[in-house]
Amino acid sequence: MDDPLVTFLDDERPPVSASERQWKVLIADDDEEVHAISRLVLRDFRFEGRDLQIISAHSGEEAKRMVADHPDAAVLLLDVVMETDGAGLEVVRHIREVLGNWMLRIILRTGQPGQAPERSVVIDYDINDYKEKTELTAQKLVTSLVSALRSFRDIQIIDNSRRGLEKIIKSSANLFEPQSLSRFSMGVLQQLTALLNLDGSSLYIHASGFAARCDNGVIDEYRILAGTHSYADAVGRPIGEIVSPDLRAKLDLAVGQRRTLIDADSYIGYFRTSNGSDNLVYLQICQPLSALDIDLLHVFSTNLAVAFDNVYLNDEMVHTQAELINTLSDVVETRSKETGLHVFRVGESAQLLGRLAGLSERDCDLLRMVAPMHDLGKIGIEDALLKKPSELSPAEMALMRQHTLIGYNILKGSNRLPLRSAALIAHQHHEWWNGQGYPQGMRGEDIHIFGRVVALVDVFDALSHDRCYKAAWRMGEVIDYIRNGSGAQFDPRLVEAFLANIDQFIAIYATYPERERGA
Repeated sequence: MDDPLVTFLDDERPPVSASERQWKVLIADDDEEVHAISRLVLRDFRFEGRDLQIISAHSGEEAKRMVADHPDAAVLLLDVVMETDGAGLEVVRHIREVLGNWMLRIILRTGQPGQAPERSVVIDYDINDYKEKTELTAQKLVTSLVSALRSFRDIQIIDNSRRGLEKIIKSSANLFEPQSLSRFSMGVLQQLTALLNLDGSSLYIHASGFAARCDNGVIDEYRILAGTHSYADAVGRPIGEIVSPDLRAKLDLAVGQRRTLIDADSYIGYFRTSNGSDNLVYLQICQPLSALDIDLLHVFSTNLAVAFDNVYLNDEMVHTQAELINTLSDVVETRSKETGLHVFRVGESAQLLGRLAGLSERDCDLLRMVAPMHDLGKIGIEDALLKKPSELSPAEMALMRQHTLIGYNILKGSNRLPLRSAALIAHQHHEWWNGQGYPQGMRGEDIHIFGRVVALVDVFDALSHDRCYKAAWRMGEVIDYIRNGSGAQFDPRLVEAFLANIDQFIAIYATYPERERGA
């Protein structure tokens, strides 16, 4: 039954591919007359609208090569006695055990049944039919072939369905993992093109609930979130500048009808989330889609619709948490007019250093979100200490160091990963690699990688900019300090990655230059 939300343009189903137009039948026999008679009998044979492609071999060894070269063959008409008395049986064993081909239907034909008794051969070898050549009349040959092809067809359907299900499970699994909308969009394109073995261009197009509900909700209101091949640089650009008039018309039709469209050269999947957002997935089809491909698209699309809702819910939660974290961080920085964009630079730099250190993209995104909260505990430190323009006394320094515990205690009660990570960073970002830091005197890899990353980028930023108690250091002095601190204050592996990419960190600081509050 057709999917009511899927339209085949011009009422045309995708055409059958060339490989599906013929059944491959292999004949292995050392008697040329057998080949000639078989071809004569089967010259007008058709089964389910498809004729035969007959391929011949004249020895057991040639038969092995023939089967290896044609793994999609449906039926093998196999002689038992060829260059040796048991050549055909050896071919059967080779096909099943060496080539691992269990789908090929094998009809064993023999002119010397005494050499290969039917009962023992059927029991000991994985064959599908046994015929003596004297009984194999033209009609019986056709009957046997129809039975074998029907069996092959059914096994092929089962196997294709199994492999398709495996693909669906593999392709859909990561779509339900928490991730950003942009990464999800690219993941959808990658999984769909892999699922269908496509190598053409693709687009992921999105419209918010407001744009999707507009009366003139044409494709101009939509934005491109991801693209591949010829659309790889299309992200963020107006659709009218990117797509051809023909594709534009198809996209408008999918939006107008709110349904998926499939034709000979394109798949346009339409998905609406529970929050009213519209999503379009365009795939350029370089070869005809089979019926199985269409079925896989339907199953994948069902999962995709659920995944859309999941990713939007996750995206909203992440943005809410990020907004809360940025607000809390800014509350701390508001107390000092000299450190306006410190928290933003630390967040960006922590993400970059985490990536250079080999952390997962999810951990790097988490670092960017929560690193700005490293000094949250300063909210509990008196202004007289925070803004003191001279060096702190030992007693004052002891009080200042309490900000690591204050921040940790504020955040530690949350069960949410971002706030738990922020608590860890607030607690550990002043620990030293050699154990001489505070508040716990942790050392080496006992310090969480998040704490080690923020420790380095926080010091780099603090030294590079003016503070109420000091002027900014020259960049060369800052770099020397970081280098000399390798293995003492800082994780040496992180220092190596940091210094090898120092220009990228300097570029981040140029993006967020220091400025006076209210300037």
